[in-house]
Amino acid sequence: MKLYTERHGIRAPKEKTYSISRDMYSLLFDCCQRYKKNLTHLFTKNCHHDFTDSDYVAFDENGFITRLRIRIPALFRDEYERICVPGFDDEYDQYALLDFIEYMAQNMQDISERWNNERYRNYQTIDCFDTAEIFEKFQEEINEIFIEAGLLYRLTDEEIVERIVENSPLTQEIENSFVSINEPGTRELLKDAVALYKTPNPAARQDSVEKIWDALERLKTYYTTLDKRHSSEKIVNDMAGGSSDFIDLFNDEFKALTNIGNKYRIRHHETDKIDITDARYYDYLFNRCLSLIALAIKYLR
Repeated sequence: MKLYTERHGIRAPKEKTYSISRDMYSLLFDCCQRYKKNLTHLFTKNCHHDFTDSDYVAFDENGFITRLRIRIPALFRDEYERICVPGFDDEYDQYALLDFIEYMAQNMQDISERWNNERYRNYQTIDCFDTAEIFEKFQEEINEIFIEAGLLYRLTDEEIVERIVENSPLTQEIENSFVSINEPGTRELLKDAVALYKTPNPAARQDSVEKIWDALERLKTYYTTLDKRHSSEKIVNDMAGGSSDFIDLFNDEFKALTNIGNKYRIRHHETDKIDITDARYYDYLFNRCLSLIALAIKYLR
C-alpha cells in the first residue's frame, strides 16, 4: 500500500540507480538470510537430542558459510571471516551480493519446521520437500526491495538478476522474434547479446555490443544459397518493399553500422581503433544496432 505522500503526489521522485548503497545492501542481504533454511536440503546437519534420545535435522550454518566462501569469494566478510553486512567505511562488491541472491533463488526448496512435541518443545526439526514454491515469495520480496530502493534490477522467473534499462527499445516481442530466425548462428548470437546486455555488471556492456555486431555481420549472410553481397541485397530489398528511397535508407544504415564496428573498438581491438570511453555509449550502440536487426527479422523468409 502506498504511503500518504505517495498517494497525494507530494513525494519527490526516487532516483533510479544501478548502485547498491550500504542500506540497500543490508535490506537485500537480510532478506537472503531469512530464507537460508530453505537450503537445508544442501546443508543438512544431523543432530541428536540426548534428553529425548532422538535424532533430528537442522540447518548446517557452518557448511553454508564455507560453501559461500568458495562459491562467491567476493561476498563481503568481516575481520572474523563472517559473511555479513559491510560497515559504513567498508568497501564491498555489490555484484557479489547479486550472486548471493541468485544462489539463494536457484537452490531454495520448500521446508517445514516443527517441534518434536508441542507441549515440551525440546527441539525443532526441518522437513525438506522436493518443491520450490517458496521461490515466488522470495522473488516478490527481493523485487519489492529493488523497486522501493530505486534499484534498476529484477529477479526473474528464470532465477537470475537482470538489470532494467529504462526506455530501451528491447522488448519481449523483439526477443520472441528471435525464434523465427532459421539460421542458428545468428539466433544464438542475438540471444547471447541480449543476455549480456541485461547482465548487471557493467563489464558485460562491451561484450554485449561485440556480440550484437557479430550478429549483424552474420545476418548479412543469412541466405546461404547466395554470397554475402547478394544476401545483404535481398534483406534490404525485402525490408524496403522495392522502394528505392528505403533501399538507400537501409543500405546507408547497414553501411554506417559496419563502419562503426570497424572504426571503434567493438569487434576489433587493434591500437588504431577508437576506444569507447564512456560506458553509457554501449547502451546507445547496442540499441541502434538492435533496432535495425529487429526490423530486418520481420522480413526474413
